[in-house]
Amino acid sequence: MQNRIEAIINQSIEQHQRLHAISAQIAAAAELMIEALEQGGKIMFAGNGGSAADAQHLAAELVNRFLLNRRPLAGLALTTDTSNLTSIANDFSFEEIFSKQVEALGRPGDVFFGISTSGSSANIVRAVAAARAAGLVTIGLTGLKGSLQALCDHCICVPGDYTPRVQECHILIGHMLCELIEERLCA
Repeated sequence: MQNRIEAIINQSIEQHQRLHAISAQIAAAAELMIEALEQGGKIMFAGNGGSAADAQHLAAELVNRFLLNRRPLAGLALTTDTSNLTSIANDFSFEEIFSKQVEALGRPGDVFFGISTSGSSANIVRAVAAARAAGLVTIGLTGLKGSLQALCDHCICVPGDYTPRVQECHILIGHMLCELIEERLCA
């Protein structure tokens, strides 16, 4: 078992090292998010499963704090309102649980930040389309595959396809974005 643990740690380290190749993608996403917040917009996060947890985590880091005691920043997880989620899924479809919220809450100048390890979650794809139609900037956080890369204004594509390691990189990238946002807007 100890050998397997060491192998997993080494896999994680190797996957994290690959992020150097996409540091420009991460920086560009941070700039888009900072610009939206500076202009009075908000960041709307969504994802499924573990990515839903990441969406909630990152929204909380913006609203409350990441590292600094500072003013709240406008972050919103579209994954938390069970009444909205279940009524939309029941009355329309699960694929529309985020797009309907984007249509109701999104405004030009806001950012929709969709997290999908596969890059092809149908409800994230629909939300991106709704966000673009409403004039929002769209950012995707994915692995190497899926249609989000072509649909989003900007996509951070983690160079890997092994789900656990890609998801580990997603939360690291989310933390990087929060740190960069705080440094720029609140330091």
